[in-house]
Amino acid sequence: MSSRSRNSRDEEIAKRVRALRLQRGLSQSQLSSVLQVTPQQVQKYEKGTDRISAGRLQQIAEVLQAPVAFFYEGDRVPNGTLPALLPPLDVDDLQSGEAIRLVRAYAQIPNRSVRLHLLRLAESMVGE
Repeated sequence: MSSRSRNSRDEEIAKRVRALRLQRGLSQSQLSSVLQVTPQQVQKYEKGTDRISAGRLQQIAEVLQAPVAFFYEGDRVPNGTLPALLPPLDVDDLQSGEAIRLVRAYAQIPNRSVRLHLLRLAESMVGE
């Protein structure tokens, strides 16, 4: 029996898992704890090294509060509407050096109130 190789769809699902996890503010360790896998396994899922089974994808969708269809059809669900909690994302933008630097800096702010103010500031700038 030959093993199935990953394809571009697997890689896109992996990118979307990572992007949504970051958007939700979860670390790989936190997600792995809920899924009862190692953080390294979550890393493999997000890099596309290991394929994500249908059952595992369902678990991930539940934890990240997104419809499973989000991972297959882009930002749109079957009826063509955006999920309430998900603004349109370009997952490639979240992989950029600037985005990673921003997330790291944000995570290092010790004061939760300051982090929330920064988040509100960034959200208010989206419409500008």
